Amino acid sequence: MIQTALIAIVALTFSMLATPLVRRLALRAGVVAVPRVRDLHITPVPLLGGLAIYGSFVAALILFGDRAYIVELIAILVGATLVSIFGLADDRWGLSARAKLAGQLLAGIVLLLGGTQVQLFPLIWLNWLVTLLWVVIITNAVNFLDNMDGLSGGITTIAATFFLLLAAMNEPRQVLVGAMAAALIGACIGFLRYNLNPATVFMGDTGSLFLGFMLAALAIKLRFPSNTPVVTWMVPLCILAVPLFDTSLVVVSRLRRGVNPFTTAGKDHLSHRLHALGLTRREAVLTCYLLGGATGMVGVYLTRATMVEAYFVAGMMAAVGIAALIWLERVCPRGGSG
Repeated sequence: MIQTALIAIVALTFSMLATPLVRRLALRAGVVAVPRVRDLHITPVPLLGGLAIYGSFVAALILFGDRAYIVELIAILVGATLVSIFGLADDRWGLSARAKLAGQLLAGIVLLLGGTQVQLFPLIWLNWLVTLLWVVIITNAVNFLDNMDGLSGGITTIAATFFLLLAAMNEPRQVLVGAMAAALIGACIGFLRYNLNPATVFMGDTGSLFLGFMLAALAIKLRFPSNTPVVTWMVPLCILAVPLFDTSLVVVSRLRRGVNPFTTAGKDHLSHRLHALGLTRREAVLTCYLLGGATGMVGVYLTRATMVEAYFVAGMMAAVGIAALIWLERVCPRGGSG
C-alpha cells in the first residue's frame, strides 16, 4: 500500500507541476481550442493538457512501479503511447475518424501481443475480437465524454478509484492494476486543479484517448477469483457506466436525426442536457460524478453477488438507463444553447 500511495503522490505532484508548463507550450505552438458554435467556452483555451497527464502517469510508474510486471506494463504503455500520439496529432493538425480508429486498433493489437486480453470465451479469436471492440468503445466513450470542464478527468478519477479498490480487495492483490490505477488517479487530480470550471487548459484528444485506453486496459486486467466470470464481466460495465451511457445517448440521438454519430459533433451529451434542464455547468459535472460513484458502488456489489442477484441488479440498472435515455430524448433532445 505504501508503494501504491507513493505512485499516486508522485503522479499528482508531477501533474500539478507539468500542466502549467504544457499550457505555455500549447500557447507558444498555437495548439488551442478555438471556440466553435457547439463549444461552451468563449475564448481560446490551450490544449495539450493530456501531455501532462501522460507524462505524470509514466514517470510515477517508472520511479515506483514493481519491476516484476515490467513486460506487461511495457505493452500497455506502448499501446497508451500510440493512442496519445494519434491524439496529439489530432490536436495539432486534425485527423480523420478513420485515422484515429486505426491508431486505437493498433494500440489494441499491442495489448494482445503483450498478453492483455479478455478471457471470457473458449475461442481465443473471439476473446481477441472482444478485446479490440472493448478498447475502441471505451477509448472513444471517454473521448466523447470530454465535453465539459473537469468531466472526463473527474469520471476517470472515480473509475480508477474503484479499480484500485477492487484490486486491493481481491486475493491475491493485483499489484499492476493497483499501481496503474493509482498513477491514473494522481495524474488526473493534479490536472483537474487547472481543468475544473472555468478551465485554463484542456486535455485534448491527447489526454482523453489516453485515459480511455488506460481505463479499458485496467478493466481487462482486473480479475475476480472469488466469483464467476458469468457475473463479473458486468463489473467494468457498471464502473464505466457514465461514459457508456453518454456514448449510447449521443449515438441514438444522432442516428434519430439522420447524422453520423461519430463525425457529427453537437451539444447532445449527458452533461449538455443536464445543463439545459437548469443545472449550472459545475452542477452538471458534479451530477455526473455522483452517477459515476453510484454505478461504481453497484459494480463493487456485483463482485460479491450471486448470479441471480447480479443479473437482477444489472437488469434494473439497464432498465433505468434505457428509461433515462428515452426521457432525455423527449425533454431535451439537443441539449443547451450555452
